[in-house]
Amino acid sequence: MDRLDRFPRPRKVGYVDTTVGGVPAIVATPTEVEPDRHILYLHGGGYIVGSPKSHIAMCARLAKRSGSVVTVIDYRLAPEHPYPACIDDCLAAYRELAGRIDPALITIAGDSAGGGATLATMCALRDAGDILPACGYVLSPWTDLTGSGESMQSKADVDPMIDPRYVVETAGMYTGEKPHDHPGVSPLFADLTGLPPIFVQTGANEVLLSDSTRFAERAAAAGVMVELEVVDHMWHVFQAFAGMMPEATNALIRASEFIRAATPARAPSATPQTVTVG
Repeated sequence: MDRLDRFPRPRKVGYVDTTVGGVPAIVATPTEVEPDRHILYLHGGGYIVGSPKSHIAMCARLAKRSGSVVTVIDYRLAPEHPYPACIDDCLAAYRELAGRIDPALITIAGDSAGGGATLATMCALRDAGDILPACGYVLSPWTDLTGSGESMQSKADVDPMIDPRYVVETAGMYTGEKPHDHPGVSPLFADLTGLPPIFVQTGANEVLLSDSTRFAERAAAAGVMVELEVVDHMWHVFQAFAGMMPEATNALIRASEFIRAATPARAPSATPQTVTVG
């Protein structure tokens, strides 16, 4: 996955290797404008692979579109570091950012396993009494490590990214001694009350489609402002092809609009956009 970083990174962005909350990270800062917002990004990879290098290009495009600095952290991976190591790292990084940046200007975002980690991190922050970020953005989030979603079977032949046969096996590497339906590893089964607005974006042709649709339903039932966008004919984390494929580029544009509306840095009187399930 790190070989993806061999492709040119987006221009007019500054890149710095650093640590945030003791966690290694790459910080991407757009240089054409002074960004007002900050995105903490949690990369995908089934909790066992991936890094900031594999995701920095997509994240830099999101940063430019949304007028944000983006910090992509290199959280610890399973099986060497099972749950809760990943979430502990995400919490440490967020808490350092929130100590110097207004949480009302922070978005936590992530794709696939990183999308699940985004939701689990926000639940953990709420439970600990931390000030929550302004919003969350999750791309094809892995919310159910039991693999019980209907789309695990119905979309198996059309998703080129994920083989459902390996989902539960990979989940076992991450969960360790915890059951796969533990709310800390599968936020689909967590108490979602009190979470900030969340934008869920997924492809219609992916095995984790049910992870998104069921999560959006349960979040709405818990009173969370949630917007679910299912993009026709798209597959798992298709947004990674932004800059090469119009559907992916447009998806990041829509996500950026959501982030800007939820973090109105230059318009304190503005209200977050209305979000609906559907």
